[in-house]
Amino acid sequence: MAGNSKRKGAIKKTGKGNPTAGSGGRVRRGLEGRGPTPKAKDRPYHQAHKAAKRAEKAKDTRPKRRTSSDAEWAAGRNSVVELLQAGVPVSAIYVAEGAERDGRMREAFKLAAERGLTLLEVTRNEMDRMTNGAVHQGLAVRLPSYDYAHADDLLERAAELKEPALVIALDQVTDPRNLGAVIRSAAGFGAHGVLIPERRAAGMTASAWKTSAGAAARIPVAQTVNLTRQLKAYQDAGCMVVGLAADGDLSLPELVAPGGLAEGPLVVVVGSEGKGLGRLVAETCDQIVSIPMAGQLESLNAGVAASVALYSISQARLT
Repeated sequence: MAGNSKRKGAIKKTGKGNPTAGSGGRVRRGLEGRGPTPKAKDRPYHQAHKAAKRAEKAKDTRPKRRTSSDAEWAAGRNSVVELLQAGVPVSAIYVAEGAERDGRMREAFKLAAERGLTLLEVTRNEMDRMTNGAVHQGLAVRLPSYDYAHADDLLERAAELKEPALVIALDQVTDPRNLGAVIRSAAGFGAHGVLIPERRAAGMTASAWKTSAGAAARIPVAQTVNLTRQLKAYQDAGCMVVGLAADGDLSLPELVAPGGLAEGPLVVVVGSEGKGLGRLVAETCDQIVSIPMAGQLESLNAGVAASVALYSISQARLT
C-alpha cells in the first residue's frame, strides 16, 4: 500500500519524462515561433499605446473641419420663400396636409420646382413635432448641416487667387443676423473668408443663411476653438491683425492710406456691439482701428462696422 501511494501535490510524469501543464513546459512549447512579446506601446489596448496615440494627435495642430451638430429647420411661408429666393441650400420642403394654397405657398412651390426640390406632404402633427411647435403655417424647410472650413483654408484661398489675404474674424458676436450680414459684406468686398469662435458665438443657422442672402454658399466660414490662438497663428503666417473699436489708436482712413497696412495680408476683428472686443483678443491685435463718426453715436453693430471696414479696404486695394 505504501509503495503505491502518491504524495499529494506531486507532478505527474508523462511517458517521455516531461512535465505536463503546470510546470511551464507545455506553455513554453506553445509560445515557440510567435516571436518576442510586443512592447507595451505597440499593444492597441495597453495604456502606453493609448498615451502614445494621444501625444501623436496633440502634435497635429491643424484645425479640424467641423460640421454643425444637426440640421436646421425654418418654418413659416414668408421665411421659406425668402430662403428659397436667396438660394439657401435646402434638403427638403415639407407641406402640411390640408394647408391653404395661397400666393406665398404657390410662390414656394414655383421656386422649389425651379431648383428641382421635392415637396413632401406630412400631417400637421408631424410638422409640429419636426419644427418644435413653431408657427409653420403649413410650410417648412429643412436645411442641411453646415460644413465649416478649416481656419487655414482662408489663407490658402487667398494664395490660390494670388491676392493678399483678407479675413474677417468675429469676437463675441452672438446674433446670427449680424453673422449673416458680415458674410454678405465679406463676399461682396473681396474677403477670403470669415472666422468665428466655436463656442459662445453665432453659428450658421437659418437666420444667418437668410441674412447672408445666400452668400454663405460662395465664401468659406471657418470655426476655431480658440480665437486668440488662431489670430496668433495668422500673425505667424505673415498677417497683420487689426481690431475695430471706438477707442482705436489708428483711424480707418489711416489704415487704408496709400502704402498702408491694408495693402498687405490682413485680418480684421470685429467685436459685438455691446461688449466690443474681448481683452485677450484686443491685446493680441497688432493695431486697434477706429471708424470716425459724426455726432454722438459711439459704435456700430458688427454687420455695419465690418461692411464699412471691408469697403474701405477693398477700395484701397484697387488703387
